[in-house]
Amino acid sequence: MESTDQLLVGLASIIVVGIAAQWLAWRARLPSILLLLVCGLLAGPVTGFLDPDEFLGELLFPLVSLSVAVILFEGGLGLNLAELRSIRPVLVRLMTVGVLATLVLSALLAHWVTQLSWPVAILFGAIMTITGPTVIGPLLRHVRPRGQVGPVAKWEGIVADVIGATLAVLVFHAILGERSIQSTTTAAWGLVRTVLVGGGFGVLGTVMIAQPLRRHWIPDALHSPATLAVVLAIFTIAQNLQPESGLLAVTLMGFLIANQKAVPKRHIIEFKENLRVLLISSLFIVLPARLTAEDMQVLDLRGVLFVIALILV
Repeated sequence: MESTDQLLVGLASIIVVGIAAQWLAWRARLPSILLLLVCGLLAGPVTGFLDPDEFLGELLFPLVSLSVAVILFEGGLGLNLAELRSIRPVLVRLMTVGVLATLVLSALLAHWVTQLSWPVAILFGAIMTITGPTVIGPLLRHVRPRGQVGPVAKWEGIVADVIGATLAVLVFHAILGERSIQSTTTAAWGLVRTVLVGGGFGVLGTVMIAQPLRRHWIPDALHSPATLAVVLAIFTIAQNLQPESGLLAVTLMGFLIANQKAVPKRHIIEFKENLRVLLISSLFIVLPARLTAEDMQVLDLRGVLFVIALILV
């Protein structure tokens, strides 16, 4: 009973603190992600009130993964094909030259400033290519940029999340393979499998949602729940078949459904927008709350300089 009560208090606290931080950010006209991180740190390592690892246990990472899947799907729903035509050259450069530059510069800084070994530094550089809608989305809603900056940042946040996550996994497996020819082949085949599995299940999920909605086989009240169920199922199956392919699958699902003219999407979009706020609020409370006081003490002057260098780069 004690563990059940602890889980109940923990889950309720995450939601309450997250939404309260969102409201405070709105009142103070600050980026919500800033106050969410601060509240997460206060609830976790500073006061010790919240310990997600303790009360969630093995459920923590599956819940985070499913939350990210829903957020990426919702982000995909916001990708308009008409926007892509006008920003495609810029987006292609960001996803090629930009990703490569981020990886290389981050790896160099990690090696030179923090003295990480080259393999670990390169892995860190691959991870740093990830931006993601969990960060970009709230910032765009706060800043509200004009012109093509908003669409470019929105597309970059979604696409880079999938590319960066896949790249990080491939680099990790290449490092484990000790840079042999076999490990390089395995990494390349892993990329192909990720694209095939993610793309295939993304199309399959789109058909599973679009056809019933188009033919009115699902009542309006079940549009959002049915879509959510398919998103979670597609993500889980794809992810189990090939790591990180689930991210591609749900992002592609969102994009394809959003650009289906004959599919009623109003209920889905409204529900996913509300769910996104709840999930982002919870994630950015949980993740910083996982830090410990010992983790905070590790951050020395060299670490601060490294963070500043990353921001400037």
